[in-house]
Amino acid sequence: MTSGSTTTAVSPWFVRPPSAAHAARIFCFPFSGSGASAFSAWPDVIDDAEVCPLQLPGRENRLGHPHYGTYEALADSLVEPLEPALDRPYAFFGHCAGALPAYETVLRLAERGLPGPDRLFVSGQPAPHDASRDRMLTMSEPELRAELESFLRGRGIEPRPDMIDMGMLVLRRDHAAAGAYRRQRPTKVDCPIVVLHWRDDPDVSLDALQGWRQYADAVEFRVLDGGHYDFMNAPDDLLKQLASRR
Repeated sequence: MTSGSTTTAVSPWFVRPPSAAHAARIFCFPFSGSGASAFSAWPDVIDDAEVCPLQLPGRENRLGHPHYGTYEALADSLVEPLEPALDRPYAFFGHCAGALPAYETVLRLAERGLPGPDRLFVSGQPAPHDASRDRMLTMSEPELRAELESFLRGRGIEPRPDMIDMGMLVLRRDHAAAGAYRRQRPTKVDCPIVVLHWRDDPDVSLDALQGWRQYADAVEFRVLDGGHYDFMNAPDDLLKQLASRR
């Protein structure tokens, strides 16, 4: 471990150990079926905040680790590895279904009396009590496979059958967690929530995001140019929003 690292250096939850060289951190939660590589095109630092992609078990370099099972269990498991890295201001960013365990983690940190984020950024994801409306939860396996192939081609990747099979393994388990997630009534977090809507998102409208108003005393809505997965390209408008996290 170098002198610029924290005690989280050996944690599998981080693709790289959080550094002591920056004033703040942004912890990033990937969407269903994906891993920390969803943020591989992002800069390492936004303004004065280090970008810290989280690597969830059961995918990519953690493929051999048991799947987290439920969003609640995932949030419970995250508290301990996150705690040493909460020694400076931070924000959470969660895209699509990744926003849901991000929200659940904020609640658990508060329950344990640990420092909460300056902001919770939720991108392209309806509020927890509306999460069951996700159209992908009603898809058959062939439809999910076609969706995965379309996503990869949209990223400039020609999908091989073995690649699709591996992706489906992760996606099925993640979708089981998404399908099991139920929050009947909102529980507010102490931090402001910034809700990001992608103007060209064909599946998640601005109206579908309004339920987040019930989850914090301060909730802001911001509309960004692009489609549902364009966050992966780290567009300038998104980076500006994340830089204004305080």
